[in-house]
Amino acid sequence: MRLENKVAIITGACGGIGLAIVAKFVAEGAKVLAADLDQAATEKLAEQYDGQVKGFAVDVTDYAQVEAMVEMAVTHFGTVDVVINNAGVAIAKMLLDHDPAQDFDMITGVNQKGVYHGILAAGRKFRALGKPGVILNTSSIYGQMAAEMTFTYNVSKAAVDMMTKCAALELAPHNIRVAAVAPGRVDTPMLRQYEAMGLWEHIRREQMRNEFTQPGEIADVFAFLASAESNCINGTTVFADDGFLNFKYPLLPPA
Repeated sequence: MRLENKVAIITGACGGIGLAIVAKFVAEGAKVLAADLDQAATEKLAEQYDGQVKGFAVDVTDYAQVEAMVEMAVTHFGTVDVVINNAGVAIAKMLLDHDPAQDFDMITGVNQKGVYHGILAAGRKFRALGKPGVILNTSSIYGQMAAEMTFTYNVSKAAVDMMTKCAALELAPHNIRVAAVAPGRVDTPMLRQYEAMGLWEHIRREQMRNEFTQPGEIADVFAFLASAESNCINGTTVFADDGFLNFKYPLLPPA
């Protein structure tokens, strides 16, 4: 098992991709601090795993809570090796219909500030422990492209890509590696917003193979990046998008 004896923190652990990452890491031998905003949900998640998962409630927009989250992992499991800043939110709304507090400040607070807090708290703890560490951030293909109804989400994910690069450079002397995963269209509750809009089949057909990526496939990428097998990947955003960014929506229907 590639993550045996490792301790990982995963934020947004009770969402679609987060749940899959928790399951994958446990299967690979890791112990996991599963963090999310809902304490009851994290405890229910932890009950599914025989002592390998501990639930923890955290608001990633509050640095003190993120710092406490990292400290809890060390207190409970004895150390920490991997921190995954996965918590994220998205609201599909046209730009000119925005309420700035809800549609910019709130989304930026979770997606961008939350990742910053996770990088900072994890980096400081790894340095204090005097050990190597891995920090992984959840980005998105939308950090590289424009799209309707996702203005703030795109901006926040572009920031995640740059934070990943800058953090990797500054933390390299401490033997701390930083990378990001940019999922494409993944079949999660977040994406299901488009189903209610009648756009589900349209966005499905936009995929290179006409199918959405599954959360478990994204979790596989995170497990690889957390392992020693990816030691040469640093400061990079890995695009797990089934080629989405590499082609235009086909003019002709699939054969």
